[in-house]
Amino acid sequence: MMTPVSYTIIKVVITSLLIVAISELSKRSSMIGAVLASLPITSTLAMLWLYVDTKYISKVADLAGSILWFTIPSLTFFVSLLVLLKKGAPFYLSMGFSMSLTAGCYLLMITVLARYGIKL
Repeated sequence: MMTPVSYTIIKVVITSLLIVAISELSKRSSMIGAVLASLPITSTLAMLWLYVDTKYISKVADLAGSILWFTIPSLTFFVSLLVLLKKGAPFYLSMGFSMSLTAGCYLLMITVLARYGIKL
């Protein structure tokens, strides 16, 4: 039987390896890296680990629903980063601005959903 610490280490290693693999593959082909990065690998792993840990389908469904709603404002990150970098803005400034804008859009999404009675 696996201890909680070793189980956590296994989850971290598997998740980390996937991120490193995407990064390394992106060096060879931005298209392949983009396809892999756009797949819901992180979300899938999070739902898998949540189910294995809790066996609660309802928690997995809640997580899937929340991810769906937050996918919409997360598009702001990619659009703003692309535009800023194409316009020649410095990388770290572009990343910081895009992350801040996305955080603001997340807050806006939470506010709008709450107004319509949707609780995440």
